[in-house]
Amino acid sequence: MGASIDRTQGLRFPGGAAASAADDLVQRLDQLNAIGASLSAERDINRLLEAILTAAKTITRADGGTLYRLTEEKTLRFEIVRTSSLKYYLGGTTGNPVPFYPIQLYKDGKPNQTMVAAQAALTGNTINIADAYTAEGFDFTGTRAFDAKTGYRSKSFLTVPMRNHEGETIGVLQLINAQDPRSGEIVAFSASDQRLAESLASQAAVALANRMLINQLESLFESFISLINGAIDEKSPYTGGHCQRVPVLTMLLAEAVNETTEGPLAQFRMTDKDRYELKIAGLLHDCGKVTTPVHVVDKATKLETIFDRVQLIDTRFEVLKRDLEIESLKRRASMSRMEMADDEARLRDELRRLDEDRKFLHACNIGSERMRDEDIEHVKRIARYRWRDVSGHEADFLTADEVRNLTIRAGTLTEDERKIINHHIVATIKMLESLPWPRHLTNVPEYAGGHHERMDGKGYPRGLTREQMSVQARCMGIADIFEALTAKDRPYKKGKTLSESLQILGRMKENHHVDPDLFDVFVRRKVYRRYAEMFLDKEQMDEVDESKIPGYQP
Repeated sequence: MGASIDRTQGLRFPGGAAASAADDLVQRLDQLNAIGASLSAERDINRLLEAILTAAKTITRADGGTLYRLTEEKTLRFEIVRTSSLKYYLGGTTGNPVPFYPIQLYKDGKPNQTMVAAQAALTGNTINIADAYTAEGFDFTGTRAFDAKTGYRSKSFLTVPMRNHEGETIGVLQLINAQDPRSGEIVAFSASDQRLAESLASQAAVALANRMLINQLESLFESFISLINGAIDEKSPYTGGHCQRVPVLTMLLAEAVNETTEGPLAQFRMTDKDRYELKIAGLLHDCGKVTTPVHVVDKATKLETIFDRVQLIDTRFEVLKRDLEIESLKRRASMSRMEMADDEARLRDELRRLDEDRKFLHACNIGSERMRDEDIEHVKRIARYRWRDVSGHEADFLTADEVRNLTIRAGTLTEDERKIINHHIVATIKMLESLPWPRHLTNVPEYAGGHHERMDGKGYPRGLTREQMSVQARCMGIADIFEALTAKDRPYKKGKTLSESLQILGRMKENHHVDPDLFDVFVRRKVYRRYAEMFLDKEQMDEVDESKIPGYQP
């Protein structure tokens, strides 16, 4: 059994025989009002249930109690069990599970009227029993077995249904063994105890129903976010994983900053509300990609649109080779044997040149190497070759659009396509700013919309500087870059190792691209290593010499 966590606060009762029962009742009513306010503020369901039972025990001076919740299967599930004198604590935040089977509301299709908790739930009426051992009409076999095992004596019972604002029973509050405030003797629950417990149960039911509704709405909201990310995933398998991984890495870094006690970020702290707000922002940071054309997002090669157009160029090379061979055969009809041998050698040279040009264009199309000026000129020379198209018209070997794509210096995107990709963040901001966010989520658009900004103001879309951005938005910027560097599901590159990625990210720090203080925390607190253990392949997780990372300040 775990250590006692019962937070019951003993009441102060007026001393002496002259103490007024009215004063006692007023004191307990004041406490009831305070309890109602505190219940409404509790966000965690387990802590809320625990607070309800603890408050009921306190206000009625009960030694023990159980809180049940009604299930969809028409049973009462044990949620919290407390007996102070035995130091017996189950359920809630204790970590000790409740080992009892749920109470059936119906048996063989008939109401279960022998169990006091079931009867209270079925009728909606409070049941006040002075002594369970002498009460008639109810089955207290389980209670007697518990007493025999523990040496306890369960006597007075007060069982109160918890009904929400629609009059539906959502649970049952059962209190055991009221204690006389002066003698400590076990007594029956008084009429005032019952009224206070019923009032508390009513307030608690509303608080519980509200919290459950809020949790359901939050769950629905997060499901809609998952739906959006799923739509992006369906459009492109290369970005769906990104939408899931960036929020995780963002939270890892933010928690590391939250734990920092020294340096320029020592004052940064997050509440649970702050964490939830950042989590939502992370999940939505690329929602604007639903507007980005698939052929741009998934452009694995320079000539790819719906398909890779390098295949068309392969066909043209074959046409050129065929035409050379036909012309050679025509010439040989009037040649001597020696001239034929020279012509064959010349044909082999021309065919070999075409094969080499074809291989060169295939290499250019991949986009893995940065193109030099001489490479670009080579592409343009090939473009001037002449060939006959399917209509029989003579044309340049490469179209202007093919030349523009094949001469992209780095990567696979043209300048126009890069603008289309970059527009996703503008779309993200517009989408998020159009939503009526509740107060605790008002920063979501700022957090989500800032991950492509730079610390020197040269980022996009708004050109914000470091001072104009929150710590959370700057965390997401680092997370977005590091995930992209290490991602192994991109169509145009392999995932980089940890050391390669940190080298690039370190140079970005030196170039004022990412936040310098956050980068140092990212390395110092080994955030990169924790992320790698969750998402990277073993071959990516190489040894990192942090002393060689550019710009890193231990």
